Amino acid sequence: MTTAYEALLGTDFDGSPTDDPYDVIYDGHDHPRHRDRVPGLVALVADPGGAAGERLMALVALVSWAEPAGFEAVVRAAGDPRATPWYDWSIDRWFSADRSYGLFCEAAAGSRELAEEKGTTALRTETFRALIGLADREGFDDRLGDVLDAEAVRACLPEIRAVIDRGIARIRDGERFHFDVETQLVDLAGSVTRVDEELAVDLLGRLLAHAPSGRALQHAAGPVARCQGPAGRALAARLWDSGNAYVREVLGGREPAGGDFRTDVPAG
Repeated sequence: MTTAYEALLGTDFDGSPTDDPYDVIYDGHDHPRHRDRVPGLVALVADPGGAAGERLMALVALVSWAEPAGFEAVVRAAGDPRATPWYDWSIDRWFSADRSYGLFCEAAAGSRELAEEKGTTALRTETFRALIGLADREGFDDRLGDVLDAEAVRACLPEIRAVIDRGIARIRDGERFHFDVETQLVDLAGSVTRVDEELAVDLLGRLLAHAPSGRALQHAAGPVARCQGPAGRALAARLWDSGNAYVREVLGGREPAGGDFRTDVPAG
């Protein structure tokens, strides 16, 4: 007998079974028939007897498909981020920390066109604001600064500044974190280069003012390399002096084609 989850996210839009719910989620962007599955997904998310992983993926689908119920559920969850039934069900490979909010952020990032089509862009922005507000408390498994588009960054600048200010204060107070908060905030600050280079350089400079980790320096290199102003060039010189060969490679204009950083470069 097919379960509700299997019917919703284990069966593609041609009726064939699939082991990967993302096959259905991604195809849903091109299939209006994804709307037929929305009520069932909403019910699954709300089902207290449902499996945690199934409820998590149902919510990822709703967010990815720009559904109001999905955006609203993520905003509610962000109010008490560890109280969700799926917390710690999906963990990242680096720090064994929950990554559910990273999955939601990635899903929201991919929902832009459907949000415009469905008139839920404002809810999408509110979702980003709620998620960004967690950036000094919860790990996003590298699914935060790198997935935000310029429009989302511009709309969320106050939240970005506030969470980075909080994070810097907590780092300076010597607080211990269950994930790499410094690098995550560096990624978030780096996203600001797309809309406000001066602010981005200020945020990055403050984050890197104390003894930064090698991983944070590597993640900072790409955004700093994009900066053209004198403050950006001065920060690039600081990174050149304190970073490793990879940092200097990126700053020297030989950025790897895969993006601003490589996950296969070890921290150090």
